[in-house]
Amino acid sequence: MEVSRRNLIQILGVAPAAAAAQEHSHPAPTSAKPGAAYQRKVFDDHQWKAVRVLCDLILPADGRSGSATAAGVPEFIDDWLDFRRREDGSDLLAAQIQGGLAWLDGQSRKLFQSDFADAVEARQKQILDRIAWPETARPEDQRWVAFFNRFRDLTVSGFYSSKVGIADLPYLGNKAVAEWKGCDPRVWAVIEERMKNGYKGLGGEVKPW
Repeated sequence: MEVSRRNLIQILGVAPAAAAAQEHSHPAPTSAKPGAAYQRKVFDDHQWKAVRVLCDLILPADGRSGSATAAGVPEFIDDWLDFRRREDGSDLLAAQIQGGLAWLDGQSRKLFQSDFADAVEARQKQILDRIAWPETARPEDQRWVAFFNRFRDLTVSGFYSSKVGIADLPYLGNKAVAEWKGCDPRVWAVIEERMKNGYKGLGGEVKPW
């Protein structure tokens, strides 16, 4: 399950991940008072420990950014599950996530005699490798593949809608420009070449100038 953060969006697919971020994006959960601890709504203490471990296995800290927990992703997931429960009038999504966490614990206890969150990282990844890749997962694991896909989606959505995640993206928009110097000559040269020769872009075929 060795996946760098830089490759994660590519693996998930840029469009689905962007859509997920848009779907799940909302202000980061805040405590009732500044500096107060986040008040969980869905996860108990045992589940919370596993959620934090799993989030950081999916998006660990690297030389560029902090981890998923540093970005507040566990709080985001807890808040989102509570929001969906209230909006949908159903606990199905929360039950899927909590059921998956219980399955991870069950597998870890069976194989390594410890809860998932307490196992060493190599053993945690050994379990996750069974469900992280849908194409190679066993038929009997498909339910847990669906759980992990959903949890990974929520983790990526939470991370890239946080301040830490936005700073991690190579996005340079929404910044004041003191002086507009026009299009980079190198970029304009490419545009001119394409326009002279004609090309087929996303908006359809463009005929030569």
